[in-house]
Amino acid sequence: MHEIRDIALAPEGAVKIDWVKKNMPLLRGLEEEFARTKPFKGLKVALSVHLEAKTAYLCLVLAAGGAEMVVTGSNPLSTQDDIAAALAEKGINVFARYGSTPEEYRAHLNRVIEAGPNIIIDDGGDLVNLIHGEYAGLLPGVIGGCEETTTGILRLRSMEKAGELKFPMIAVNDAKCKYLFDNRYGTGQSVWDGINRTTNLIAAGKNVVVAGYGWCGKGVALRAKGLGAHVIVTEIDPVKAMEAVMDGFKVMTMDRAAAVGDLFITVTGCKDVITAKHFDLMKNGALLCNAGHFNVEVDVEGLEKAAVEKKRQRQNIDGYRMKNGNWLNLIAEGRLVNLAAGDGHPAEIMDMSFAIQALSAAHLVKNRDSLKGGRVLGVPEKIDLLVAGRKLEHWGLKIDALTEEQARYLNSYNV
Repeated sequence: MHEIRDIALAPEGAVKIDWVKKNMPLLRGLEEEFARTKPFKGLKVALSVHLEAKTAYLCLVLAAGGAEMVVTGSNPLSTQDDIAAALAEKGINVFARYGSTPEEYRAHLNRVIEAGPNIIIDDGGDLVNLIHGEYAGLLPGVIGGCEETTTGILRLRSMEKAGELKFPMIAVNDAKCKYLFDNRYGTGQSVWDGINRTTNLIAAGKNVVVAGYGWCGKGVALRAKGLGAHVIVTEIDPVKAMEAVMDGFKVMTMDRAAAVGDLFITVTGCKDVITAKHFDLMKNGALLCNAGHFNVEVDVEGLEKAAVEKKRQRQNIDGYRMKNGNWLNLIAEGRLVNLAAGDGHPAEIMDMSFAIQALSAAHLVKNRDSLKGGRVLGVPEKIDLLVAGRKLEHWGLKIDALTEEQARYLNSYNV
């Protein structure tokens, strides 16, 4: 079953999937392993992740392990229609299309949940929230799931605290091989890929305001510095603000940064980071974009109301003229700039993140009798270390190991 834009696009999507497969050695190894062991035989896996080539290959790896895949995207502007078509041609149940309306996006989520999943792989928490809210009758069939991103984990922890989460969820984002690499290096590169290809403007010499200095913000700021930008960080956490200062960046409030920034990138996971009070302070030609999961960090509705004119400036850039005559330019409707205006993280980075996803899902199935109840679980350390070890092996690198004497020394009180 599928609901996609056009099945004729499948050959284009297949080429993209083949390319990332060549550059995702960890998933290639898991595909071979899963094809032998069939850890998901007889199970349905529901997946809502940004539907581009790397995600498609993850779907095929899980399918090789015996899973019946039921797939949709996690953002209307990040689905690539040729990728959806390629998956459909390969027999995957896929319900997604680029630029879907809010109603269509919701309908696609419903189609995925209505399949009655045993494992849920989520990015942002939409599937988990939907099954708890409107499809509670299907909860007994769910073994558990995995959550990809910070925003989704925040939602899960809120559900857990309220006693509303009914099955275990593994917080993939909290794995070291995820946040240290995906969030920092992946976001850092892919955000600038999206900005650069969309604007065709230089970063060097500009004042770039990065809102949020978590691992994603660190990556974005690091790449901005490398491009020659003057980086300003806004934060609510005094410790992270100190980190930014010692990393060589200016720190100020958004109220102050609004007047001096040339390009604004929100990476907080929160809402209303840039609001109506900031728009009138901004320079003529200022660029605004978001790298958080939901399009709530820049107050787009407030921007629409404040503007006296709106005009498409370039593909994926909408210009808004303020009452003072200044034009503000919003990239990708305030949605995830690296996916709505780009191809997302590099394949080598997502190779690690999706290897963790696949191994965590298999871990849930293998330990289904002991992993019960509504808990948010960490990725087992052995999975983190396995992924890191295999990555180093692929790079042809070896590291030292403790001798027995060293191990005893480190674990002894008597030194």
